[in-house]
Amino acid sequence: MLTGIHVAFIGGDARQLEVIKRCIQLDASVTLVGFDNLESNFTGATKKPLTCDVLKDVDALILPIVGTDDQGYVESIFCSKQMQLLDEHVASLPSHCVVYTGMAKPYLKKLLASTQLPLVELLDRDDVAIYNSIPTVEGALMMAIQHTDITIHGSQSIVLGLGRTGLSMARALHALGARVRVGARRQEHLARIYEMGLTPFHISEVRKQVTNADFIFNTIPQLLLTAEVIAQMPQSAFILDLASKPGGTDFRYAERRGIKALLAPGLPGIVAPKTAGQILAQTLSRLIADQRKAPGGDAT
Repeated sequence: MLTGIHVAFIGGDARQLEVIKRCIQLDASVTLVGFDNLESNFTGATKKPLTCDVLKDVDALILPIVGTDDQGYVESIFCSKQMQLLDEHVASLPSHCVVYTGMAKPYLKKLLASTQLPLVELLDRDDVAIYNSIPTVEGALMMAIQHTDITIHGSQSIVLGLGRTGLSMARALHALGARVRVGARRQEHLARIYEMGLTPFHISEVRKQVTNADFIFNTIPQLLLTAEVIAQMPQSAFILDLASKPGGTDFRYAERRGIKALLAPGLPGIVAPKTAGQILAQTLSRLIADQRKAPGGDAT
């Protein structure tokens, strides 16, 4: 239970609604900032504007998946007004307050460093990332089917990276009957790819591997699909870049060659916001409860 804990939400999308519901169910005191246009009201939650006074007794501050932009603006689909998180807002938070977000840009990290408030980036956690790989893969398969005129079964499919999303992506493609090759750098990843019954290759060989590719799914946030690599692809190839912005693809050159290439970060919140929200709610509620138990009140 979260009885006696004050949780404040600043902005967000449909995923936050599941987290809000969970916090209310667990008896937290909930304040919503940037939810002015939210049609449904949550019993047990209070809507307030972004002021220093609102934040002075907050135990856990929950920001959107991308906490702020490079100027400190916080995105909210439920508010038409811009909200900017400033030094004075952070300074008004109690010293025991923990700030939670999906991933933090340098602006937010610098803002919190000045006050030494703990910051938890949820997408850095293995549990959240692995759970999130499920809706990510489903969304990626949906987009691949929508944007091509061939089946995934029997296709020549390439996955770049065997991280938490890449592993799930490769497994799903294999289960659908694709001929799957996976590019990785680490020897243990190459061994795992082989063990899975897939074809491994070192990422440095990507230029040779794409010559007959139907689908390329990139999960590595580094420019790997350069103009030189894309020049080797058949024009019918479809690139879906799942890495965080700006991705790992030369989209300008892909368009020039007539190759369809799409950047699709944040798929869980697009294709399955309820499930993605439930994943966040499960993890956040546990972290906030643990926060109170931990020595010094810090989240672990």
